[in-house]
Amino acid sequence: MRYHWNKFIPTLMQTILETSTVSEISDGMQYGWSAPITGLLLSTRSPFSFKESDVVWIEISLLFGTLIGIPITVVLLENLGRKQSIIIATVQNLLAWVLIAFANSAGVVYAARFLSGIAASVVFAAAPVYTAEIADKKVRGFLGSFFSLMMLGGILLMYSIGPFIPVMWSSAVGALFLITQLVTLPFMPDSPYYYLIKGQKQQARQALQKLRARCDVEGELEEISEAVERQEAERGSRMDLFTVKSNRRALLILVVLNCAQHLAGISVMLMNIHMILSEAASDLSPSTAAILFSLVMWFAALFGSRCIDRFGRRLVLIVSCIVTGATLLALAIYFTIQSLDIDITAFSWIPVILVLIYAAAFRFGLGLVPIVLTAEIFPTSVKEIGVTIAESSFTAASCVTIFVFPYLTKACGLMAPFYIFSICCFLTSIFVLFFVPETKGKTLEEIQTLLKGTKPSHKLVPSYGTINSANGISQERQWS
Repeated sequence: MRYHWNKFIPTLMQTILETSTVSEISDGMQYGWSAPITGLLLSTRSPFSFKESDVVWIEISLLFGTLIGIPITVVLLENLGRKQSIIIATVQNLLAWVLIAFANSAGVVYAARFLSGIAASVVFAAAPVYTAEIADKKVRGFLGSFFSLMMLGGILLMYSIGPFIPVMWSSAVGALFLITQLVTLPFMPDSPYYYLIKGQKQQARQALQKLRARCDVEGELEEISEAVERQEAERGSRMDLFTVKSNRRALLILVVLNCAQHLAGISVMLMNIHMILSEAASDLSPSTAAILFSLVMWFAALFGSRCIDRFGRRLVLIVSCIVTGATLLALAIYFTIQSLDIDITAFSWIPVILVLIYAAAFRFGLGLVPIVLTAEIFPTSVKEIGVTIAESSFTAASCVTIFVFPYLTKACGLMAPFYIFSICCFLTSIFVLFFVPETKGKTLEEIQTLLKGTKPSHKLVPSYGTINSANGISQERQWS
């Protein structure tokens, strides 16, 4: 039977409001902030003294905050629920923008970026968890990736305004989205799964009625209640993550895919694209190319979010890895030829085209599918610890690539990191082919059966999402 998306437009519109996608724009602005702003800070227009050695710490401070924010996220989601966690993070991120706007030293900016990283960790956990818990399985992939589109919109916005206006005013734009979130979010319901976990069935019913825009939700409410009772009864030790084969497989998949995103160079690209294109001596200005880069990523994410529910996660992921790897290899070869003092002025358009292809290929799959899989493949019994470890590996890989990139470039030339990124992409495609299961159109319980390598022996109750109250999903995963 052909699936009609327009039947789910009301749910989609509710999701846009209720998963704090407005604040995702601000988070995207923070992640893309360093690329256009560091050049401004190094110029005579800087509001305070800033040295070139400060650049890497501007980038790392945000990622350190994200890493610290992971355990904080777990505590907040488990005890306060999704909505309250997002509100707390929004206030914290608003404070970060205020500090940046009035910063009089690099240290203040470091502190602000650190606070923003913690806040992003919370928001990037709560939004996809909430989405997975309210979404029909046929659109879970699309809805699970939607907040990433908003974050990419934030990067595009920062690239578009950052180089051309004072730091104070770009900070005011980021703060405006957060203020909008603080005005609207308190009127939205929390996840019906969270209400049921806390034993608040009437609140869960009211939440479903608002989310579905209808009064008759008893059938779905009972199905969710049964799933909550059954999965809560199956909770075991956190060591089950390592002792149960299917859990180990889920952890391996997410750790590898999370690391692969940064080993494909996305953090390096987003935070250094102006410098990379300047080194490439492109005819197109770095600021213009950066805007095109983020715009292409946005459209690629939109296209990919539709494809993952139509063609499946595995196919999209494999195609993305191969094309991304080939593009990075071509960039590495270009920089190698350039380092040999060969005149390639006539071909200065090539790196811009390659960077744009990279943006489309990466965001289409490798930068999108792991976000969806994180909300799908861990069982409730080990979801908290599993996602926490996966997030930690994701952030650690981001920190390593950002920290190593300038030193590797200085020692071996700009081509060296791109050769490494390319090889990692090709290896990831092989890993996906042999280890990653297809979760398209599967309920969350059916996915667990796939991971165990067995076929369902009984009829599974439909699952509308994940129920764990502490399912965290990392920032740059959105960010990236």
